[in-house]
Amino acid sequence: MRVPLSWLREYVDVAPDATAEDVFAALVSVGFEEEELHGFDISGPVVVGQVLSFEAEPQSNGKTIRWCQVDVGEEHGGVRGIVCGASNFAVGDKIVATLPGSVLPGPFPIAARKTYGHVSDGMIASARELGLGDEHDGILVLSTLGIDAPVGTDAIALLGLDDEAVEINVTPDRGYAFSIRGVAREYAHATGADFRDPAEHEWEGVQPGAGFALAVDAEPLRDKPAVQEFVVRVVRDVDPSRPTPPWMIARLSLAGIRSLGILIDITNYVMLEIGNPIHGYDLDKLSGGITVRRAQAGEKLTTLDGQERKLHVEDLLITDESGPIGLAGVMGGGTTEMSDATRNVLIEAAIFDPISIARTARRHKLPSEASKRFERGVDPLVPFVAARRVADLMVDLAGGRIDELGGALYSEFEIAGIALPDGFVSGLIGVDYTEDEVTGALETIGAEVTDTADGWQVIPPSWRPDLTDKWTLAEEVARIHGLDRVPSILPTPPAGRGLTAAQQGRRRVANALAAAGLVETPAFPFTTEAQNDLHGSASGEKLPSVKLANPLDGQAPFLRRSLIPGLLQIAHRNIARGLTDLAIFETGSVFLPEPGVTYGTDDVPPLGQRPTDEKLAELNASIPPQRRHVAALFTGNVTARQPGRAIESYGLSEALDAVRVVAVAAGVEIDVVQGRRAALHPGRAGVLSVAGSEVGYVGELHPNVASDADLPGRAVVLELDLDGILSLAGERVVAASLSTYTAATQDVSLVVPVDVTAGELRAALIEGAGDLLESVRLVDDYRGQGVDAGHKSLTFALRFRAPDRTLTAAEATEAKLAGVAVATERFGASIRD
Repeated sequence: MRVPLSWLREYVDVAPDATAEDVFAALVSVGFEEEELHGFDISGPVVVGQVLSFEAEPQSNGKTIRWCQVDVGEEHGGVRGIVCGASNFAVGDKIVATLPGSVLPGPFPIAARKTYGHVSDGMIASARELGLGDEHDGILVLSTLGIDAPVGTDAIALLGLDDEAVEINVTPDRGYAFSIRGVAREYAHATGADFRDPAEHEWEGVQPGAGFALAVDAEPLRDKPAVQEFVVRVVRDVDPSRPTPPWMIARLSLAGIRSLGILIDITNYVMLEIGNPIHGYDLDKLSGGITVRRAQAGEKLTTLDGQERKLHVEDLLITDESGPIGLAGVMGGGTTEMSDATRNVLIEAAIFDPISIARTARRHKLPSEASKRFERGVDPLVPFVAARRVADLMVDLAGGRIDELGGALYSEFEIAGIALPDGFVSGLIGVDYTEDEVTGALETIGAEVTDTADGWQVIPPSWRPDLTDKWTLAEEVARIHGLDRVPSILPTPPAGRGLTAAQQGRRRVANALAAAGLVETPAFPFTTEAQNDLHGSASGEKLPSVKLANPLDGQAPFLRRSLIPGLLQIAHRNIARGLTDLAIFETGSVFLPEPGVTYGTDDVPPLGQRPTDEKLAELNASIPPQRRHVAALFTGNVTARQPGRAIESYGLSEALDAVRVVAVAAGVEIDVVQGRRAALHPGRAGVLSVAGSEVGYVGELHPNVASDADLPGRAVVLELDLDGILSLAGERVVAASLSTYTAATQDVSLVVPVDVTAGELRAALIEGAGDLLESVRLVDDYRGQGVDAGHKSLTFALRFRAPDRTLTAAEATEAKLAGVAVATERFGASIRD
């Protein structure tokens, strides 16, 4: 809800020096959420000017401009020459002149500039440029708004452009705050300022007259009537051509509603002011009286937005003798809408069933300002007042006269009292409220409070349908007296809560892989025995698998021994849908039964009876061992073809990068050595280990396996025993300290037999170089001229750093040679010339 401050001040005493931030603070203190501050974003000088003369000058582009002499007042420089492209004004008209130095919404700064052969010393503004409407065909002539102000008058204040609006978020249970009336009352609650209710009128003064035929023929959707009140009254001889006053346009604009002509503007203005949606009909277009009924099968209605809508039998309609003329509480029909030809207006103010209106608005995807209010509940005591307020404004602003023709239908309603026990509020909220504080808060919001033997009987005000029980009343007491009085006491958490070290580790690994660009794709843990044999063992030999007694899919009745089959299925599904570049992973359980052990039991204890410790141990023993694994699959392209860069496909390097990501997140160092695995390409597979213990594998899928999985290209996979890695890492991951001293870098190329793996040689260098070696990275594998047959040259980039000093080149060389010595002793390595 957007609340223009000038409008708010009409109904509550806001301090003259109160800023928008002060109003925000007051409304937040009674439970509203602060959203945005809205204004016209205009700064002066913007003044009233008068056109003294102009010369029409045709241009080569076919456009004709006017070179105008405009009097803006002696205090603003007297007569100024201004170029204007509009033609809807005459000599003597008063206009809005935006002078150099002013800024219009956009922002659009105004300056003297040369154009069309003249220096335009300002600009003559249109309504759209000022933020007062969508009209941009011509400039704003003040006489069309009924304004005749002296030349030089500040146009910003004159047109209400110095106003601003605070926007608050209104929760669904506080529909009364979708009105200036409701927000003004809440501001009074927050500050103690005097509130003046715009809906407070003598009953006799708001009677609508009689003689207009009204009927309701609609079954309720629940126990409440479809129409609780329906009030109509007539205003005749209106002049729809009269301009909407600038103050009303400004307020509507700040409230988020554009001006659509004086008659519609008045109905929107009263809806925002009082909170009761209003609809106006062209009386001369109506056929007979009005009947409110449900739609009949097959009926259609063209609404004000020009859309023909097929109606549902639950839709609540406004009809006349010609048929449907509006969706009740949502949007009117096009056949009876007010227009420039309207002379007599039928004003409707009603209360409809919130459930019926909500269903209709959602069914037709037609949310409106009216339905938003009806859905949340409208004060049943205001329709008579709202209809009279619209009629009075149409008389004052559109030149109409109130007719005695009118009518009203209403059903009596009773607000049930709520028993509020003494001490309940303090016990629930945790604040020692006095009896006067409890009753005073409830009376402040408009409730009637009567003493009873054990507390109070409270009748909520008519505009608060959300107050339905003693708990909601207690919330109101806490809100009115300030939520800051509610003590902030955190409950003591029970011992043993929080994530275990293993859970924290698993979460770190998953988050790290996701942060590295992989997508987590959980899969079903069911597969076939053949898949278990292929992916669940190193050599493809048959290993025991757990078969389910009642599988979801009879073709996949086994619990998985590996995560790879599930990733293959997910990759196939995505590729079939056109997503060919994939980097996916999963963390989940695999099931590794011991050979010769039978799992499962039919001896399950009955429900509602806690098993004995012995029985629990037996049940746990019947469950196969479960290990948490992490696996990833890469296929397609890392980067697509683009200017200056060729296609780059996923390969082993991306899989090894993912292994390093897991290692860092788990707090371990994972070594890679060449190996073999049944499902992987021979020569493109590696065994992963931590401190000599094998923890997984990485490699390219065998082409036959990829083909069987319907993968069109190569795929690279990895799988790690996550529980095993985390157990080897210990309970804590300690971050390495960062040295501020300069690193020393050196390269070394070692010639070794071809059967020596890079991982083995790297480990020897690390072992020999000692603590000064910070990192070692393989950068080249050369086999060719200059290297003996049966040998290869492996080049490593070494980085050395000391925590307490800057290393010399001699120290770095000594550490490097110590590593080379171990490699020479172990593998016969020699430094390549």
